[in-house]
Amino acid sequence: MIMKDGAIPRALQKEVSLRRFTAALLCVLCGFVASTVLAAAQAPVQSAPTIVRHGLFALDEDLQKLAESVGPSVVTIEVSGLTTVLDPNTRQVTYIAKEQGMGSGIVVDPSGYILTNAHVVEHATSVSVLVYRHRNKTAGGAEDGQRFTARILGSDPLTDIALLKVEATDLPALKLADSDEVHVGQLCLAFGSPLGLQNTVTMGVISATQRQLNNTTPVVYLQTDAAINPGNSGGPLVDIKGEVVGMNTMIASQSGGSEGVGFSIPSNMIRFIYEQLRNYGHVRRGTIGIISRGITPALANGLGLPLQSGIIIEDVSPGSSADHSGLRSGDILLSLDGKPFQDPRALATALFQKNIGDTIVFKVQRATQVLTLYVLVTERERTPESILDPTHSAGNIVSKLGIVGMPVTDLVAKLIPPTRIPGGILVTALTAGGNAAQFGLQPGDVLHSLNRTPLDSLETLRKLLAGLQSGDPVVFNIERHGQLQYIALDNPE
Repeated sequence: MIMKDGAIPRALQKEVSLRRFTAALLCVLCGFVASTVLAAAQAPVQSAPTIVRHGLFALDEDLQKLAESVGPSVVTIEVSGLTTVLDPNTRQVTYIAKEQGMGSGIVVDPSGYILTNAHVVEHATSVSVLVYRHRNKTAGGAEDGQRFTARILGSDPLTDIALLKVEATDLPALKLADSDEVHVGQLCLAFGSPLGLQNTVTMGVISATQRQLNNTTPVVYLQTDAAINPGNSGGPLVDIKGEVVGMNTMIASQSGGSEGVGFSIPSNMIRFIYEQLRNYGHVRRGTIGIISRGITPALANGLGLPLQSGIIIEDVSPGSSADHSGLRSGDILLSLDGKPFQDPRALATALFQKNIGDTIVFKVQRATQVLTLYVLVTERERTPESILDPTHSAGNIVSKLGIVGMPVTDLVAKLIPPTRIPGGILVTALTAGGNAAQFGLQPGDVLHSLNRTPLDSLETLRKLLAGLQSGDPVVFNIERHGQLQYIALDNPE
């Protein structure tokens, strides 16, 4: 449009300029594209560009190698055994029934030594182990498994560790790490057979160390958020080097499944118990005879202590090695074998792992004096195991009566109420589906005689029962709650 003064409108000027600029830009781009196409056509053919191996790819490959390396040393444990159940009507009478279970284990020696949780093989009558010498890259890997019959060499219920032995050679074994070096936030992987799913691995971090779940025992745990579920028990918790830092043992859960709070026995504790079980078949526990507690400001102010924190010796058992060494109640612990301790739980754990015959160097403060005392670790008197547990031996079942019996030896007599007649057979439980209940027998009864023949062993009882003919009388003289009585019944078939 032409204006009165012959000038081109400003909007039209902008439009013309824009068109000129666009045309020029298109010419440049076309020239660049043409030259690029020509250069590409003339250049030799090259392979596709290589993907740069950045951090995530490296982590993925490292985890794959780690899983393939550790997997063959993790076994699946299958257990058949006995368990106790209660009479659904009375909720009192104990019965024995068969059960099957599954857990995981760690090969720690190529010659067939395998560690697992004690609760995995508790009450077991037979144990078999599935070994996968080569980790199957697909889920499960059962077709690669080799089955072995295992013997239980020893078990320690306090720490929940058991040692198994299979007749095998050249098994892939894992190394136990130094769990004192484990730190919060450290990457870890849990291996095992959760819910019966063999060849499973999960990843997480160490959430806490030195986690004590029971104040009455010195056992502490590593806490992790790596997924642990039923069936993981006894499997390893490993670091990124593939070394065992812990044994997966339990979870804290509202639902029964993993909620990210799992607990593993530290590898240093595992090593101590393993050596004890392998050498002696049980754990020889040491003692020095002290009781300690943490120093609080209130305690320090009330006793006039020079320190506001730390550990004070509360009591020293008379006649103990600590007593002989010169340790006294009121001594303040400065160090143990040159290492300072502020937490009584850590001190109890350190003492718990000392071997019998070790000499411990205590540095203590007594009033204004600093003393160095040498304390010998002596063997603690063995606490009698729960020998009355009816599931400990299937050989105690008297199937014809439907009972689990045990001869009343001197040791057993100390564990039960006094009896009026020495000896006899103690009924520790009834077998599920047996006839003992209808005959009137109860757990706790002591069988003194059968048809006037004294019962001094299970073999005698079985022999007498086997010799009965159909219709023969069966009269037991028993003792129940301190009272003698007769039980008459038909010959059980």
